[in-house]
Amino acid sequence: MRVFFLQESILFLSGVMGTMLTNSFVKPEDVLDQLDMVANASVADFGCGSGFFSLAFAQAVGERGTVYAFDILPSSLEAVSSRAKALGLKNVIAKRVNLEREGGSGLPDKSLDWVILKDVLFQNKSKETMLWEAYRVLKPGGFLFIMEWNETEASFGPEISLRISRKKLIEMLEERGFSPVKDIAAGDYHYALVCEK
Repeated sequence: MRVFFLQESILFLSGVMGTMLTNSFVKPEDVLDQLDMVANASVADFGCGSGFFSLAFAQAVGERGTVYAFDILPSSLEAVSSRAKALGLKNVIAKRVNLEREGGSGLPDKSLDWVILKDVLFQNKSKETMLWEAYRVLKPGGFLFIMEWNETEASFGPEISLRISRKKLIEMLEERGFSPVKDIAAGDYHYALVCEK
């Protein structure tokens, strides 16, 4: 009887949690379905964390494409490298960088097709430096995918005072020289944009 109850409880909880995650948070695959991602593209994920988006983009660009997974935390980079290896992805380059410094990525000017900034800008003091670095490394006509927490109150995520409004973000992007070209559906707690250089 206890075993049955325990199994039923686990099934119920996994179902509830699965529904919460799939209904509330965006999946990288759902984002990629909305992007005009080209095979063989060169991509950099600024502040990649555990590689949630890096690995999905690496699969999308194929073995002749490249994804640079940049973060300042060695533990994040170890996680990305480990997951890439487990998935058989050989096109992911995980590297420790400080993107709050000018030229922090170490990449050449005009060398990338895409830059990803997912949940990164709100937590950095040098927002302009990071946007400048994204602009610098993108080829003319290259794209920035940027996703930030929206201003909806929730029991998780950053404090409201740290979040960047969509209006403010667009102002920052346009000042940097980006042109917003498309809104991306990003779940209940985020908003996302594609901008062109």
